[in-house]
Amino acid sequence: MRRRRKEPSGRKRGKFHFTFSCFVTLCVVSSLMQICLSTETKKKSEFSISLSYLRARSRFFSCSIFVSAFPNSGEENSPLLIVLQVFHFFFEDYQCEKSAGKDNRKMDILTVDQHEVMKEFQVNLEHELWPEIDKNNDGFIELKELREALDQVGFKLPGYQIREMINEFSQRQEAQTKGRLSYDEFESLCMDLKAKDVGSKFKTVVSKKENLETLGGMSSISAEGTTHSVRLEEQLAFSDWINSNLGHDPDLRHLLPIDQEGKMLYLKIKDGILLCKIINHSCPDTIDERAINKKNLTVYTEFENLTLGLVSAQAIGCNIVNIDAHDLAKGKPHLVLGLLWQIIRIGLFSQITLDHCPGLVALVNEGENLEDLMKLSPEAILLRWVNYHLERAGVQRRCTNFQSDIADSEVYSYLLKQIAPNTSGVTLEALRENDHLQRAEVMLQQAAKLNCRSFVTPQDVVGGVYKLNLAFVANLFNNHPGLDEPEQIEGLESIEETREEKTYRNWMNSMGVAPHVNWLYSDLADGLVIFQLFDIIKPGIVNWNRVHKKFTPLRKFMEKLENCNYAVELGKQLKFSLVGVAGQDISDGNATLTLALIWQLMRAYTLSILSRLANTGNPIIEREIVQWVNQKLESAGKSTSLKSFQDTRISDGIVVIDLIDSIKKGSINYDLVKQGGTEEDNLANAKYAVSMARKIGARVYALPEDITEVKPKMVMTVFACLMAMDYIPNMDSVETNSH
Repeated sequence: MRRRRKEPSGRKRGKFHFTFSCFVTLCVVSSLMQICLSTETKKKSEFSISLSYLRARSRFFSCSIFVSAFPNSGEENSPLLIVLQVFHFFFEDYQCEKSAGKDNRKMDILTVDQHEVMKEFQVNLEHELWPEIDKNNDGFIELKELREALDQVGFKLPGYQIREMINEFSQRQEAQTKGRLSYDEFESLCMDLKAKDVGSKFKTVVSKKENLETLGGMSSISAEGTTHSVRLEEQLAFSDWINSNLGHDPDLRHLLPIDQEGKMLYLKIKDGILLCKIINHSCPDTIDERAINKKNLTVYTEFENLTLGLVSAQAIGCNIVNIDAHDLAKGKPHLVLGLLWQIIRIGLFSQITLDHCPGLVALVNEGENLEDLMKLSPEAILLRWVNYHLERAGVQRRCTNFQSDIADSEVYSYLLKQIAPNTSGVTLEALRENDHLQRAEVMLQQAAKLNCRSFVTPQDVVGGVYKLNLAFVANLFNNHPGLDEPEQIEGLESIEETREEKTYRNWMNSMGVAPHVNWLYSDLADGLVIFQLFDIIKPGIVNWNRVHKKFTPLRKFMEKLENCNYAVELGKQLKFSLVGVAGQDISDGNATLTLALIWQLMRAYTLSILSRLANTGNPIIEREIVQWVNQKLESAGKSTSLKSFQDTRISDGIVVIDLIDSIKKGSINYDLVKQGGTEEDNLANAKYAVSMARKIGARVYALPEDITEVKPKMVMTVFACLMAMDYIPNMDSVETNSH
């Protein structure tokens, strides 16, 4: 009997179809290129714009290999160069979508939400709840106290269930811990209970499908089998926030208001102007408005805006590892919402500081100092703030999370009444309503009297949507903290975050480290974030078997010290200058020595990226960067030059501006450059330089003040990032040669 030919699988058919499509595309584009190149000059200029766009849309690294493999491929308007660039663009998109097909199944937005909820719960349990439960501070509680302890955490369980838990723990415990429960055991129990609670809530959300929209992949390749869930509440809330806060901006008249359901949000973000404005609202002056393309936009200038917005978002601490500008140009909803949440969150949390709100000192508990308070995450500080006002209102109830605890609007009603000015007319009438949805609506009407009806709807309150309720509470805090300002704060100077510390913290957070770094010294004291940075700089250098990832109550200080000793050891392996730096210094949060280590991590990261791009086989050193700067400026006919990173001529910003124009000819509008040499003019130039560097894709973390004050360390990173950009194959050279 003749065997039937086996049909190719869907995946193999997909690969064949894609390869065939690319082949056809290659042939067609090649023919079109020959036609285009034979037409009159005015057509060539339009063609050059397309080239620039393709350059911007591509990731250039592998494309340079294709081009270099063919002789004469770099010639003026070489059809082969152009065809290869186009082919690479399609191939790269396919690879991205193929990769996304594997990874994005795991990155469903619901999973991210659950992770954030669990992370916040764990931080709150360790820093807020456990110290109150463990009265004698020995790291244990008695099993007979389990019910009371779980009540304090927020788990109201029936008696038989508590008895079963106690019996189970008693049977498996060793003699020395009989009848007691360690912190690790209690945390594990609570995390299990919380996971079940959160999981059941998310299953309810998914089964109801009331607030989720499931989207297929963004191309025909990824559409089958790859889905992303988008929370419609976030879409609506972020759109409403944008309309409320940016609706008055004349540069956004063509974009705002966004429709009530927020469906047009993804389209409005595509030209990049709105993204830049949102960043500046959250972190004022991050982007120099002069760098934003606002008029006569083309596809290419829109892409420049998106690049400027993305790199600036990274500079303020957003993690954009899985997002690039053409994801935003395509309007991918799950990526747009994820980025917007990071930016809005940073803006909301930026005011939870002693500088913005000195009254925070009232939240310091007995036995604590100010530094202990500021070590807490913004979420934990907000919880403490809510409970502070509940206590002052004479209410017994306490809030342990921004989900189930606020779902009945009782906590919110008492909080609003307590923080409201006497003349505002805020009341507790919401508590008269038995229906939770109706009660939430009346409560939000009270919030509106304080001009704080933002982010949440009644459904979001009752449903306990974590992100939006967190944003709602942060917005209340920022507008009506209700905290008395002290006459004087002792030790404030040593607690306030310096510009250098903020830059390092933003850099670390943009690397995607976990947990998020809120307070530089305490968050690095266990070494875990430092190990992640080492692994990014030199993958595989960390022997994770030597790392303590979990800490036992009785040995945690020794385990953290061992981690920090190993971190210093790794630094010495990378030839860091760590004379006089020991693990104990990092564990103790010694500011000077910790900053010395962090700076060398940032320097090593910057130079490692540069060395990989230069592909010389040898590490790049500072002297070579200075030489490159001068060669680049001279070849572009610029009159500026650089002696070293301490050169005082850097202070007016013009050498940086000239270098950017040398890398990307015509990118600088010299009519905007100040020549006065005053402090004000120098700062204006530095702001323009930093934004223009980011606009061409340079990942600059330094601030304009670092340039005007000639801070050698930060200045070095600026020039290194610009040097890295010059190693990326530049298709604009085709346009230049054609003239």
